Amino acid sequence: MAPLPYVRVALLVGFSVLLTLVLGFGLPAALNFLARCCGFSDASVTECVVVVYLLFILYVAVPRLPRGTVKIESKAVFITGCDSGFGHALAKHLHKKGFIVFAGCLLKEKDGDGAKELQEMHSERMKVLQLDVCSDEQVANAVEFVKANLEDSEKGLWALVNNAGVSTFGEVEFTSMENYKQVSEVNLWGTVRTTKALLPLIRRAKGRVVNLASMYGRMGNALRSSYCVSKYGVEVFTDCLRYEMKPWGVKVALVEPGNFVAATGILSRELVAATADKLWREAPPVVQEDYGKAHFDQLVALMRSYCGSGQKDVAPVLEDITDAIVSQRPFTRYNPMEPHWWIRMQVMTHLPAAISDRLYF
Repeated sequence: MAPLPYVRVALLVGFSVLLTLVLGFGLPAALNFLARCCGFSDASVTECVVVVYLLFILYVAVPRLPRGTVKIESKAVFITGCDSGFGHALAKHLHKKGFIVFAGCLLKEKDGDGAKELQEMHSERMKVLQLDVCSDEQVANAVEFVKANLEDSEKGLWALVNNAGVSTFGEVEFTSMENYKQVSEVNLWGTVRTTKALLPLIRRAKGRVVNLASMYGRMGNALRSSYCVSKYGVEVFTDCLRYEMKPWGVKVALVEPGNFVAATGILSRELVAATADKLWREAPPVVQEDYGKAHFDQLVALMRSYCGSGQKDVAPVLEDITDAIVSQRPFTRYNPMEPHWWIRMQVMTHLPAAISDRLYF
């Protein structure tokens, strides 16, 4: 039997060849048939293919068409998870654009570097506050802080960006229930808790809620079940909220970043080592025995190889979040990710699982 990586490569190549043949032979015939059905008896297959290709180029290559822009003046945005990563960069980015920024930081009271850097901007439009999205008390205090620092709380809060999140790894049998709960408490319930608390202010402004999910909110992956579960929850919560907020004039959007480990440092070798040690130490004896240390170490090495991978610039994510906040007609979903991840997401969400499983697992 061929080694699994070679089988996977062969399947991917075979799938690509099959897709090429289908597009090469089947698409022209289908387009010509449709053209004839529309009354174009002398339609050219070549012309039909060119039209479809041009539409594809317009979709992929052309920048987004202008959809109107809201006035930024005196508008306030609340962002969670501003200690580092996307949240920290977004706070500075939106402040530069002229927004009043409420930057929630987990480590503000502990003099965290991220919170300190934002405070040292000494700007009246940068308001840094202590916020643990897992704490009902701190979230309630944050709402009172926002009300007290808005120029007119009756006009409400323009936007909420639920960015705070944690990442981890581990096979299902190595992942404790406590770990599942901890990850979801931040990524999912933190999003729900903060949204519910600030939603009255958002409704008053007919503003925006922007939730950061992940490409793993649309597709699962081995070793990432606790993270995927939490992000799948964010996806469906956001969909439900969007339906409910439509009559109120509130726009709700999802941002699904791809791999930005290199840009955010959310996964480091030190974190991988510490997590791996805890996973192995707390695993039941039967799990340790059946899986074996060699298998476990191999998967840890795989996770370690991801450290420093992916895109190194957070700009695509910042641009998408900004568009969701300032566009008069924001998109429902934004996918800032590398092309190969976008293709994988489409394959795994649209093709039968029997095919996607063979291609990727």
